Amino acid sequence: MQYLLLFTVALLFCGLNCNARNGKNHVKISQNATEAEVIRVAANVTPSEEQLRWQKLEMTAFLHFGVNTFTDREWGAGTEDPKVFNPTELDTRQWVKACKEGGFKQVIITAKHHDGFCLWPTKYTEHSVKNSPWKAGKGDVVKEVADACHEAGIGFGVYLSPWDRNNSHYGDSPKYDEIFINWLTELLTNYGKVDEVWFDGACGEGPNGKKQVYNWEAYYKCIRKLAPHALIAISGPDVRWVGTESGYGRESEWSVLPLGAADQQKIGEASQSSVNIAPTLDYQKEDLGSRSKIKDAKGLIWYPAETDVSIRPGWFYHTKEDNEVKTPEKLLDIYFSSVGYNSVLLLNIPPDRRGLLQENDVKAIKGLKELLDKMYAVNYASNAKLSSDGINPKTITDHQMTTFWTTKEEKEAGTINITLPQIQKVDVLCLQENICIGQRIEKFHLEYKEGELWKIAGKGTTVGYKRLVRFAPVTAKEFRLVIEESRLNPTISELGLYKLPIVTAK
Repeated sequence: MQYLLLFTVALLFCGLNCNARNGKNHVKISQNATEAEVIRVAANVTPSEEQLRWQKLEMTAFLHFGVNTFTDREWGAGTEDPKVFNPTELDTRQWVKACKEGGFKQVIITAKHHDGFCLWPTKYTEHSVKNSPWKAGKGDVVKEVADACHEAGIGFGVYLSPWDRNNSHYGDSPKYDEIFINWLTELLTNYGKVDEVWFDGACGEGPNGKKQVYNWEAYYKCIRKLAPHALIAISGPDVRWVGTESGYGRESEWSVLPLGAADQQKIGEASQSSVNIAPTLDYQKEDLGSRSKIKDAKGLIWYPAETDVSIRPGWFYHTKEDNEVKTPEKLLDIYFSSVGYNSVLLLNIPPDRRGLLQENDVKAIKGLKELLDKMYAVNYASNAKLSSDGINPKTITDHQMTTFWTTKEEKEAGTINITLPQIQKVDVLCLQENICIGQRIEKFHLEYKEGELWKIAGKGTTVGYKRLVRFAPVTAKEFRLVIEESRLNPTISELGLYKLPIVTAK
Protein backbone atom coordinates (compact mmCIF):
# COMPACT_ATOMS: atom_id res chain seq x y z
CA MET A 1 0.00 0.00 0.00
CA GLN A 2 2.85 2.36 0.85
CA TYR A 3 4.41 1.82 -2.58
CA LEU A 4 1.06 2.17 -4.38
CA LEU A 5 0.55 5.55 -2.75
CA LEU A 6 4.07 6.62 -3.74
CA PHE A 7 3.55 5.56 -7.35
CA THR A 8 0.18 7.31 -7.57
CA VAL A 9 1.72 10.54 -6.32
CA ALA A 10 4.59 10.15 -8.77
CA LEU A 11 2.17 9.85 -11.65
CA LEU A 12 0.26 12.91 -10.51
CA PHE A 13 3.26 15.21 -10.75
CA CYS A 14 5.33 13.36 -13.34
CA GLY A 15 2.67 12.51 -15.91
CA LEU A 16 1.93 13.49 -19.47
CA ASN A 17 2.10 17.25 -18.96
CA CYS A 18 5.50 18.86 -18.61
CA ASN A 19 4.11 21.58 -16.37
CA ALA A 20 5.99 20.63 -13.22
CA ARG A 21 8.01 23.10 -11.21
CA ASN A 22 9.53 23.01 -7.77
CA GLY A 23 9.19 19.61 -6.19
CA LYS A 24 7.38 18.19 -9.25
CA ASN A 25 10.40 16.80 -11.07
CA HIS A 26 11.81 14.90 -8.14
CA VAL A 27 10.43 11.93 -6.24
CA LYS A 28 11.08 10.57 -2.79
CA ILE A 29 11.59 6.80 -2.73
CA SER A 30 9.88 4.68 -0.13
CA GLN A 31 12.33 3.23 2.41
CA ASN A 32 11.24 -0.34 1.67
CA ALA A 33 10.92 -0.01 -2.12
CA THR A 34 12.26 -2.90 -4.16
CA GLU A 35 14.56 -2.37 -7.12
CA ALA A 36 11.65 -3.01 -9.49
CA GLU A 37 9.59 -0.37 -7.71
CA VAL A 38 12.44 2.15 -7.94
CA ILE A 39 12.73 1.51 -11.68
CA ARG A 40 8.99 2.02 -12.10
CA VAL A 41 9.17 5.37 -10.35
CA ALA A 42 12.28 6.37 -12.32
CA ALA A 43 10.44 5.70 -15.58
CA ASN A 44 7.86 8.33 -14.64
CA VAL A 45 10.07 11.20 -13.50
CA THR A 46 9.69 14.05 -16.00
CA PRO A 47 11.15 17.50 -16.70
CA SER A 48 9.60 20.75 -15.56
CA GLU A 49 8.10 22.98 -18.20
CA GLU A 50 11.20 25.18 -18.06
CA GLN A 51 13.57 22.23 -18.35
CA LEU A 52 11.66 21.03 -21.41
CA ARG A 53 11.90 24.48 -23.02
CA TRP A 54 15.64 24.48 -22.35
CA GLN A 55 16.11 20.97 -23.79
CA LYS A 56 14.37 21.99 -27.01
CA LEU A 57 16.93 24.77 -27.54
CA GLU A 58 19.53 22.10 -28.41
CA MET A 59 22.25 24.71 -29.05
CA THR A 60 22.99 27.82 -26.98
CA ALA A 61 25.83 30.31 -27.25
CA PHE A 62 28.19 31.58 -24.55
CA LEU A 63 29.77 35.01 -25.00
CA HIS A 64 32.88 35.52 -22.85
CA PHE A 65 33.63 39.23 -22.92
CA GLY A 66 35.22 41.60 -20.40
CA VAL A 67 38.54 43.03 -19.26
CA ASN A 68 40.25 39.75 -20.15
CA THR A 69 39.42 40.49 -23.78
CA PHE A 70 41.69 43.54 -23.57
CA THR A 71 44.43 42.16 -21.30
CA ASP A 72 44.82 38.94 -23.32
CA ARG A 73 44.18 36.77 -20.26
CA GLU A 74 41.83 33.95 -19.38
CA TRP A 75 41.48 34.74 -15.66
CA GLY A 76 41.78 38.35 -14.63
CA ALA A 77 43.50 39.30 -11.38
CA GLY A 78 40.82 41.75 -10.30
CA THR A 79 43.33 44.61 -10.27
CA GLU A 80 42.72 45.69 -13.86
CA ASP A 81 42.06 49.37 -14.50
CA PRO A 82 38.50 49.73 -15.89
CA LYS A 83 39.99 52.04 -18.50
CA VAL A 84 41.34 49.01 -20.40
CA PHE A 85 37.78 48.14 -21.39
CA ASN A 86 37.16 50.11 -24.56
CA PRO A 87 35.63 48.25 -27.53
CA THR A 88 35.69 50.44 -30.62
CA GLU A 89 32.84 48.92 -32.67
CA LEU A 90 30.70 47.05 -30.16
CA ASP A 91 27.61 45.67 -31.89
CA THR A 92 25.59 43.15 -29.90
CA ARG A 93 23.10 42.84 -32.74
CA GLN A 94 25.95 41.44 -34.83
CA TRP A 95 26.61 38.89 -32.08
CA VAL A 96 23.00 37.81 -31.81
CA LYS A 97 22.36 37.81 -35.56
CA ALA A 98 25.38 35.57 -36.18
CA CYS A 99 24.35 33.21 -33.39
CA LYS A 100 20.75 32.98 -34.54
CA GLU A 101 21.78 32.40 -38.15
CA GLY A 102 24.15 29.71 -36.86
CA GLY A 103 21.24 27.81 -35.31
CA PHE A 104 21.65 28.96 -31.70
CA LYS A 105 18.43 29.69 -29.87
CA GLN A 106 19.79 31.37 -26.75
CA VAL A 107 22.75 33.58 -25.79
CA ILE A 108 24.44 33.83 -22.37
CA ILE A 109 26.67 36.84 -21.64
CA THR A 110 29.42 36.86 -18.98
CA ALA A 111 27.98 39.75 -16.97
CA LYS A 112 30.79 39.30 -14.42
CA HIS A 113 33.74 36.93 -14.57
CA HIS A 114 36.16 36.01 -11.76
CA ASP A 115 37.96 39.37 -12.08
CA GLY A 116 34.88 41.11 -10.71
CA PHE A 117 34.47 43.54 -13.63
CA CYS A 118 30.75 44.11 -14.29
CA LEU A 119 29.50 44.68 -17.82
CA TRP A 120 26.62 46.77 -16.53
CA PRO A 121 26.71 50.03 -14.49
CA THR A 122 25.98 48.40 -11.15
CA LYS A 123 25.49 50.41 -7.97
CA TYR A 124 27.47 47.89 -5.93
CA THR A 125 31.04 48.16 -7.23
CA GLU A 126 33.19 50.73 -8.97
CA HIS A 127 34.85 47.95 -10.98
CA SER A 128 32.47 48.17 -13.94
CA VAL A 129 31.78 49.71 -17.32
CA LYS A 130 30.65 52.94 -15.65
CA ASN A 131 34.31 53.74 -15.00
CA SER A 132 35.54 52.75 -18.46
CA PRO A 133 36.06 55.08 -21.44
CA TRP A 134 33.57 53.08 -23.51
CA LYS A 135 30.65 55.41 -24.20
CA ALA A 136 32.14 57.79 -21.62
CA GLY A 137 31.06 55.46 -18.85
CA LYS A 138 27.41 55.56 -19.94
CA GLY A 139 27.36 52.17 -21.65
CA ASP A 140 25.67 48.94 -20.58
CA VAL A 141 26.75 45.75 -22.38
CA VAL A 142 24.18 43.60 -20.60
CA LYS A 143 21.35 45.85 -21.75
CA GLU A 144 22.56 45.84 -25.32
CA VAL A 145 22.79 42.03 -25.37
CA ALA A 146 19.37 41.66 -23.71
CA ASP A 147 17.75 44.07 -26.14
CA ALA A 148 19.34 42.33 -29.14
CA CYS A 149 18.13 38.91 -27.94
CA HIS A 150 14.61 40.11 -27.25
CA GLU A 151 14.43 41.84 -30.65
CA ALA A 152 15.67 38.69 -32.40
CA GLY A 153 13.29 36.42 -30.49
CA ILE A 154 15.95 34.21 -28.94
CA GLY A 155 16.62 33.38 -25.29
CA PHE A 156 18.74 35.62 -23.07
CA GLY A 157 20.87 34.41 -20.17
CA VAL A 158 23.44 35.81 -17.78
CA TYR A 159 26.60 34.32 -16.29
CA LEU A 160 27.51 35.79 -12.92
CA SER A 161 30.67 34.38 -11.39
CA PRO A 162 30.34 33.92 -7.63
CA TRP A 163 34.12 34.24 -7.35
CA ASP A 164 35.33 37.85 -7.23
CA ARG A 165 39.03 38.70 -7.20
CA ASN A 166 38.33 42.43 -6.90
CA ASN A 167 35.67 42.90 -4.25
CA SER A 168 37.12 43.60 -0.79
CA HIS A 169 34.16 41.89 0.89
CA TYR A 170 34.74 38.55 -0.84
CA GLY A 171 35.53 36.11 1.98
CA ASP A 172 33.35 38.02 4.45
CA SER A 173 30.50 35.69 3.63
CA PRO A 174 27.37 37.56 4.84
CA LYS A 175 28.46 40.92 3.42
CA TYR A 176 29.52 39.53 0.06
CA ASP A 177 26.36 37.42 -0.19
CA GLU A 178 24.35 40.62 0.23
CA ILE A 179 26.30 42.28 -2.58
CA PHE A 180 25.98 39.21 -4.81
CA ILE A 181 22.21 39.09 -4.32
CA ASN A 182 22.05 42.82 -5.11
CA TRP A 183 23.85 42.08 -8.39
CA LEU A 184 21.40 39.30 -9.14
CA THR A 185 18.51 41.62 -8.36
CA GLU A 186 19.80 44.23 -10.81
CA LEU A 187 20.27 41.66 -13.56
CA LEU A 188 16.88 40.05 -13.02
CA THR A 189 14.81 43.24 -12.79
CA ASN A 190 16.37 45.72 -15.24
CA TYR A 191 16.79 43.75 -18.46
CA GLY A 192 13.48 42.13 -19.32
CA LYS A 193 13.00 38.38 -19.39
CA VAL A 194 16.03 36.33 -18.32
CA ASP A 195 15.82 32.71 -19.46
CA GLU A 196 18.90 31.25 -17.76
CA VAL A 197 21.20 32.16 -14.90
CA TRP A 198 24.53 30.38 -15.24
CA PHE A 199 26.86 29.79 -12.30
CA ASP A 200 30.10 27.88 -12.16
CA GLY A 201 31.50 26.63 -8.89
CA ALA A 202 34.79 28.56 -9.02
CA CYS A 203 35.85 29.51 -5.50
CA GLY A 204 39.33 30.96 -5.16
CA GLU A 205 40.85 33.64 -2.96
CA GLY A 206 39.75 37.25 -3.00
CA PRO A 207 41.96 40.32 -2.57
CA ASN A 208 42.05 39.68 1.19
CA GLY A 209 43.35 36.13 0.74
CA LYS A 210 40.06 34.60 1.91
CA LYS A 211 37.63 32.27 0.20
CA GLN A 212 33.88 32.78 0.24
CA VAL A 213 31.36 30.23 1.47
CA TYR A 214 28.62 30.70 -1.09
CA ASN A 215 25.03 30.87 0.13
CA TRP A 216 23.59 28.96 -2.81
CA GLU A 217 20.18 28.63 -1.19
CA ALA A 218 19.85 32.42 -0.92
CA TYR A 219 21.00 32.89 -4.53
CA TYR A 220 18.48 30.34 -5.78
CA LYS A 221 15.69 31.86 -3.72
CA CYS A 222 16.38 35.29 -5.21
CA ILE A 223 16.23 33.89 -8.75
CA ARG A 224 13.05 31.91 -8.11
CA LYS A 225 11.40 35.05 -6.76
CA LEU A 226 12.50 37.50 -9.46
CA ALA A 227 12.73 35.23 -12.51
CA PRO A 228 10.66 32.12 -11.76
CA HIS A 229 10.93 30.87 -15.33
CA ALA A 230 14.72 31.13 -15.51
CA LEU A 231 16.77 27.94 -15.56
CA ILE A 232 19.62 27.82 -13.03
CA ALA A 233 22.75 26.12 -14.38
CA ILE A 234 25.27 24.52 -13.90
CA SER A 235 25.98 24.97 -10.21
CA GLY A 236 22.26 24.92 -9.82
CA PRO A 237 19.22 22.71 -9.44
CA ASP A 238 17.86 22.71 -12.99
CA VAL A 239 20.77 21.87 -15.29
CA ARG A 240 24.08 20.16 -14.53
CA TRP A 241 27.54 20.19 -16.03
CA VAL A 242 28.28 17.17 -18.19
CA GLY A 243 31.71 16.88 -16.57
CA THR A 244 34.06 17.99 -19.35
CA GLU A 245 34.71 21.13 -21.40
CA SER A 246 35.68 19.18 -24.52
CA GLY A 247 32.22 19.25 -26.07
CA TYR A 248 31.93 15.46 -25.82
CA GLY A 249 29.33 14.05 -23.46
CA ARG A 250 28.43 10.56 -22.31
CA GLU A 251 27.20 7.97 -24.74
CA SER A 252 24.79 6.80 -22.03
CA GLU A 253 23.30 10.02 -20.65
CA TRP A 254 20.46 9.73 -18.17
CA SER A 255 18.44 12.81 -17.21
CA VAL A 256 16.99 10.99 -14.18
CA LEU A 257 19.59 10.79 -11.43
CA PRO A 258 19.70 9.51 -7.86
CA LEU A 259 19.44 11.64 -4.76
CA GLY A 260 21.17 10.71 -1.52
CA ALA A 261 19.49 11.10 1.84
CA ALA A 262 21.11 14.50 2.46
CA ASP A 263 20.09 15.81 -0.96
CA GLN A 264 16.52 14.59 -0.52
CA GLN A 265 16.26 16.22 2.91
CA LYS A 266 17.50 19.56 1.54
CA ILE A 267 15.02 19.51 -1.31
CA GLY A 268 12.21 18.58 1.03
CA GLU A 269 13.07 21.39 3.43
CA ALA A 270 13.30 23.93 0.62
CA SER A 271 10.24 22.90 -1.35
CA GLN A 272 7.95 25.41 0.35
CA SER A 273 10.31 28.32 -0.19
CA SER A 274 10.61 27.89 -3.96
CA VAL A 275 14.22 26.79 -3.74
CA ASN A 276 15.71 23.69 -5.33
CA ILE A 277 19.00 22.16 -4.23
CA ALA A 278 21.30 20.45 -6.68
CA PRO A 279 22.33 16.89 -5.77
CA THR A 280 25.93 16.10 -4.90
CA LEU A 281 27.45 14.17 -7.81
CA ASP A 282 30.77 13.28 -9.38
CA TYR A 283 30.00 14.62 -12.84
CA GLN A 284 33.07 13.06 -14.41
CA LYS A 285 31.91 9.48 -13.90
CA GLU A 286 30.81 7.63 -17.01
CA ASP A 287 27.66 6.26 -15.38
CA LEU A 288 25.37 8.52 -13.36
CA GLY A 289 21.90 7.06 -13.80
CA SER A 290 21.85 3.39 -14.79
CA ARG A 291 19.84 0.81 -12.83
CA SER A 292 22.83 0.01 -10.66
CA LYS A 293 23.20 3.71 -9.75
CA ILE A 294 19.57 4.36 -8.83
CA LYS A 295 18.53 1.09 -7.17
CA ASP A 296 19.45 2.30 -3.66
CA ALA A 297 18.51 5.97 -4.18
CA LYS A 298 16.57 7.84 -1.50
CA GLY A 299 15.04 9.95 -4.23
CA LEU A 300 15.19 10.67 -7.95
CA ILE A 301 15.45 13.97 -9.81
CA TRP A 302 15.22 15.16 -13.42
CA TYR A 303 18.63 16.80 -13.82
CA PRO A 304 19.70 17.05 -17.49
CA ALA A 305 23.21 17.67 -18.80
CA GLU A 306 24.69 20.69 -20.55
CA THR A 307 27.86 20.22 -22.60
CA ASP A 308 30.03 23.33 -22.79
CA VAL A 309 33.02 23.95 -25.07
CA SER A 310 34.72 26.94 -26.66
CA ILE A 311 35.00 27.44 -30.41
CA ARG A 312 38.64 28.43 -29.71
CA PRO A 313 41.33 26.98 -27.42
CA GLY A 314 40.57 29.74 -24.89
CA TRP A 315 37.31 31.12 -23.54
CA PHE A 316 38.13 34.81 -24.05
CA TYR A 317 39.25 36.29 -27.36
CA HIS A 318 42.95 36.15 -28.21
CA THR A 319 44.28 37.35 -31.57
CA LYS A 320 46.80 34.51 -31.71
CA GLU A 321 43.90 32.02 -31.82
CA ASP A 322 42.26 33.47 -34.94
CA ASN A 323 43.55 30.53 -36.97
CA GLU A 324 42.65 27.94 -34.33
CA VAL A 325 38.88 28.24 -34.59
CA LYS A 326 37.12 24.88 -34.74
CA THR A 327 36.02 23.94 -38.25
CA PRO A 328 32.37 23.31 -39.15
CA GLU A 329 33.22 19.61 -39.45
CA LYS A 330 34.67 19.56 -35.93
CA LEU A 331 31.62 21.40 -34.62
CA LEU A 332 29.37 18.86 -36.33
CA ASP A 333 31.25 16.07 -34.57
CA ILE A 334 30.73 17.90 -31.27
CA TYR A 335 27.03 18.32 -32.10
CA PHE A 336 26.66 14.55 -32.48
CA SER A 337 28.39 13.98 -29.13
CA SER A 338 26.43 16.59 -27.20
CA VAL A 339 22.98 17.24 -28.68
CA GLY A 340 23.08 13.73 -30.09
CA TYR A 341 23.86 12.35 -26.64
CA ASN A 342 20.78 13.78 -24.88
CA SER A 343 22.44 17.04 -23.89
CA VAL A 344 22.30 20.73 -24.79
CA LEU A 345 25.39 22.19 -26.45
CA LEU A 346 26.72 25.45 -24.98
CA LEU A 347 29.26 26.77 -27.47
CA ASN A 348 31.43 29.70 -26.45
CA ILE A 349 31.98 32.33 -29.17
CA PRO A 350 33.99 35.21 -27.65
CA PRO A 351 33.68 38.76 -29.06
CA ASP A 352 36.96 40.44 -29.98
CA ARG A 353 38.47 43.78 -28.92
CA ARG A 354 36.40 45.63 -31.47
CA GLY A 355 33.29 44.29 -29.78
CA LEU A 356 32.42 42.02 -32.71
CA LEU A 357 32.37 38.28 -33.28
CA GLN A 358 35.51 37.62 -35.29
CA GLU A 359 35.04 36.65 -38.94
CA ASN A 360 36.49 33.14 -38.58
CA ASP A 361 34.13 32.34 -35.71
CA VAL A 362 31.11 33.57 -37.67
CA LYS A 363 32.17 31.56 -40.69
CA ALA A 364 32.53 28.41 -38.56
CA ILE A 365 29.08 28.55 -36.98
CA LYS A 366 27.53 29.43 -40.33
CA GLY A 367 29.26 26.38 -41.77
CA LEU A 368 27.90 24.21 -38.96
CA LYS A 369 24.36 25.39 -39.70
CA GLU A 370 24.81 24.61 -43.39
CA LEU A 371 25.96 21.07 -42.58
CA LEU A 372 23.02 20.50 -40.23
CA ASP A 373 20.55 21.89 -42.74
CA LYS A 374 21.89 19.56 -45.42
CA MET A 375 21.75 16.54 -43.13
CA TYR A 376 18.23 17.25 -41.86
CA ALA A 377 16.90 18.31 -45.28
CA VAL A 378 15.50 14.85 -46.05
CA ASN A 379 14.21 12.33 -43.54
CA TYR A 380 14.07 9.18 -45.64
CA ALA A 381 11.70 7.64 -43.11
CA SER A 382 9.12 10.42 -43.50
CA ASN A 383 7.19 8.62 -46.26
CA ALA A 384 7.98 5.09 -45.12
CA LYS A 385 5.45 2.37 -44.47
CA LEU A 386 5.50 1.89 -40.69
CA SER A 387 4.28 -1.09 -38.70
CA SER A 388 5.05 -2.62 -35.33
CA ASP A 389 4.05 -4.98 -32.57
CA GLY A 390 3.08 -1.89 -30.56
CA ILE A 391 0.79 1.13 -30.73
CA ASN A 392 0.75 4.19 -33.04
CA PRO A 393 3.86 3.58 -35.21
CA LYS A 394 2.68 6.20 -37.73
CA THR A 395 3.20 9.00 -35.20
CA ILE A 396 7.00 8.71 -35.21
CA THR A 397 7.38 11.01 -38.21
CA ASP A 398 4.71 13.64 -37.44
CA HIS A 399 7.10 16.13 -35.72
CA GLN A 400 5.08 16.03 -32.48
CA MET A 401 6.76 15.01 -29.23
CA THR A 402 3.53 14.18 -27.43
CA THR A 403 2.34 11.72 -30.10
CA PHE A 404 4.35 8.55 -29.88
CA TRP A 405 4.77 4.86 -30.49
CA THR A 406 4.83 2.56 -27.51
CA THR A 407 4.46 -1.12 -26.71
CA LYS A 408 1.33 -2.92 -25.63
CA GLU A 409 0.58 -3.87 -22.04
CA GLU A 410 3.83 -3.51 -20.03
CA LYS A 411 6.27 -4.90 -22.55
CA GLU A 412 9.75 -3.42 -22.17
CA ALA A 413 10.88 -4.37 -25.68
CA GLY A 414 9.45 -3.88 -29.14
CA THR A 415 10.13 -3.44 -32.83
CA ILE A 416 9.18 -0.83 -35.43
CA ASN A 417 9.34 -1.90 -39.08
CA ILE A 418 10.31 0.79 -41.59
CA THR A 419 9.88 0.19 -45.31
CA LEU A 420 11.08 3.07 -47.46
CA PRO A 421 9.37 3.93 -50.77
CA GLN A 422 12.63 3.05 -52.52
CA ILE A 423 16.18 1.98 -51.78
CA GLN A 424 18.22 4.70 -50.08
CA LYS A 425 21.72 5.19 -48.72
CA VAL A 426 21.66 6.38 -45.09
CA ASP A 427 24.19 6.66 -42.28
CA VAL A 428 22.44 8.53 -39.46
CA LEU A 429 19.65 7.44 -37.12
CA CYS A 430 17.85 10.06 -35.07
CA LEU A 431 15.58 9.03 -32.19
CA GLN A 432 13.54 11.03 -29.70
CA GLU A 433 11.58 9.81 -26.71
CA ASN A 434 8.50 11.50 -25.33
CA ILE A 435 10.29 12.79 -22.24
CA CYS A 436 7.01 14.32 -21.04
CA ILE A 437 6.29 10.75 -19.94
CA GLY A 438 9.87 9.98 -18.90
CA GLN A 439 13.22 8.74 -20.13
CA ARG A 440 13.01 4.98 -20.44
CA ILE A 441 14.98 3.35 -23.26
CA GLU A 442 18.13 1.55 -22.10
CA LYS A 443 19.28 -0.32 -25.21
CA PHE A 444 18.37 -0.36 -28.91
CA HIS A 445 19.70 -1.17 -32.36
CA LEU A 446 18.82 -0.48 -35.99
CA GLU A 447 18.76 -3.30 -38.52
CA TYR A 448 18.62 -3.23 -42.32
CA LYS A 449 17.75 -6.00 -44.73
CA GLU A 450 20.39 -7.14 -47.19
CA GLY A 451 19.05 -9.86 -49.40
CA GLU A 452 17.31 -12.23 -46.99
CA LEU A 453 19.52 -11.31 -44.03
CA TRP A 454 18.95 -8.71 -41.35
CA LYS A 455 22.15 -6.93 -40.33
CA ILE A 456 22.85 -4.36 -37.62
CA ALA A 457 23.60 -0.87 -38.91
CA GLY A 458 23.98 0.93 -35.59
CA LYS A 459 23.16 0.63 -31.93
CA GLY A 460 22.98 2.62 -28.72
CA THR A 461 21.85 2.74 -25.12
CA THR A 462 19.98 5.79 -23.81
CA VAL A 463 17.84 8.06 -25.99
CA GLY A 464 16.17 10.84 -23.98
CA TYR A 465 15.25 14.05 -25.80
CA LYS A 466 17.49 13.23 -28.78
CA ARG A 467 19.88 10.48 -29.75
CA LEU A 468 21.94 10.50 -32.94
CA VAL A 469 23.77 7.39 -34.13
CA ARG A 470 26.26 7.51 -37.00
CA PHE A 471 27.13 4.28 -38.79
CA ALA A 472 28.84 3.09 -41.95
CA PRO A 473 26.59 3.95 -44.92
CA VAL A 474 24.07 1.26 -45.80
CA THR A 475 21.88 1.06 -48.90
CA ALA A 476 18.55 -0.59 -48.24
CA LYS A 477 14.79 -0.28 -48.41
CA GLU A 478 13.78 -2.22 -45.30
CA PHE A 479 14.86 -1.27 -41.77
CA ARG A 480 13.68 -2.07 -38.29
CA LEU A 481 14.29 -0.40 -34.97
CA VAL A 482 14.58 -2.87 -32.13
CA ILE A 483 14.14 -1.65 -28.56
CA GLU A 484 15.90 -4.28 -26.51
CA GLU A 485 15.60 -2.94 -22.97
CA SER A 486 13.52 -0.24 -21.32
CA ARG A 487 12.22 0.98 -17.99
CA LEU A 488 8.54 0.05 -18.44
CA ASN A 489 7.02 0.73 -21.84
CA PRO A 490 9.45 2.52 -24.18
CA THR A 491 8.30 5.48 -26.26
CA ILE A 492 9.48 6.86 -29.60
CA SER A 493 8.06 10.23 -30.56
CA GLU A 494 10.29 10.83 -33.59
CA LEU A 495 12.48 8.69 -35.84
CA GLY A 496 14.66 9.88 -38.69
CA LEU A 497 16.97 8.25 -41.21
CA TYR A 498 19.42 10.71 -42.74
CA LYS A 499 22.52 10.97 -44.89
CA LEU A 500 25.55 12.96 -43.72
CA PRO A 501 26.48 15.76 -46.13
CA ILE A 502 29.49 15.26 -48.34
CA VAL A 503 32.21 17.64 -47.22
CA THR A 504 34.43 19.02 -49.96
CA ALA A 505 37.80 20.54 -49.31
CA LYS A 506 37.94 24.31 -49.68
